Amino acid sequence: MENKTELPALAPEAPGRPKDTRYKEQFGVIVICKTEAEHKQVYERLYSKGYKCRAVRT
Repeated sequence: MENKTELPALAPEAPGRPKDTRYKEQFGVIVICKTEAEHKQVYERLYSKGYKCRAVRT
């Protein structure tokens, strides 16, 4: 059974998409690594191929 609950409308003063041209749509991929060494290896491999990367630890 699918539970589709509609979200309430945002308040008029709520922030939204910037009105000027600074907004740039982006897409990302998250890679889950088992070790810190694998994390570093994956980052370096993607970075060396020209991808813009961000390293995150949770």
